[in-house]
Amino acid sequence: MTGQELRRLVIEISLMAKVGHISSALCICDILSVLYGKVLRNPGTPDRDRFILSKGHAALALYVALHKKGLLDRKELETFCADGSRLGVHPEFGAPGVEVSTGSLGMGLSVGAGLALSAKLRKSPWRVYVLMSDAECDEGSVWEAAMFASHHRLQNLTVIIDDNGFQAFGRTEKILNLQPLEERWRSFGWEASTVDGHDEAALAKALADPSGKPRVLIAKTISGKGVSFMENKLEWHYYPVNEEQARQALRELGGAS
Repeated sequence: MTGQELRRLVIEISLMAKVGHISSALCICDILSVLYGKVLRNPGTPDRDRFILSKGHAALALYVALHKKGLLDRKELETFCADGSRLGVHPEFGAPGVEVSTGSLGMGLSVGAGLALSAKLRKSPWRVYVLMSDAECDEGSVWEAAMFASHHRLQNLTVIIDDNGFQAFGRTEKILNLQPLEERWRSFGWEASTVDGHDEAALAKALADPSGKPRVLIAKTISGKGVSFMENKLEWHYYPVNEEQARQALRELGGAS
């Protein structure tokens, strides 16, 4: 799978569902492509690596990645946000491939740290990966979990921050400026580095590098990546697409028009 393939599916399914949160999904497609294509081990088994999408409003990107991985069939994918579907606008436990329910921002790392500690105490081989938004770092619970993970030396825990510079009400730096993120995370005892969140080769290399500490990868991304009229436009945090917009988006993403 590639990030571009996932983006095309995001547009197709969002049009069917008439649901927004599209720009938030498009910007993490390359990250999910690398995680599900190259990083996460033993899917569907007890020794699987655990993945938590803490920025739960981007659930559609997760669902299309699970579909491309073969863990979610097309028929169910097309029930996204329909009455009675297991695939809500935020991930819910019980849906295929969803480890925990998320959507209350700032909580995913706490759950991930608990899972990582459980694996460490059991001497289990699986690792935990948590994908957060940059704006989630506004939450105090994130830094409590960061201190907990450092104290317990959870080197089996990796956080990826989708650093797209936007949150619900505007530019993240205007709401609460957290830069430089690398320096802040290092001060909490984490190994921190920055990567182009749309460079799949760079992402794969960064995620493969060993670490003796809990690790955070700050992925620089573009909100609405790949669709010209969505990129870095706050309104596409909310808007659904109509048919004409979807056709244009698919043309730009190299798909059918």
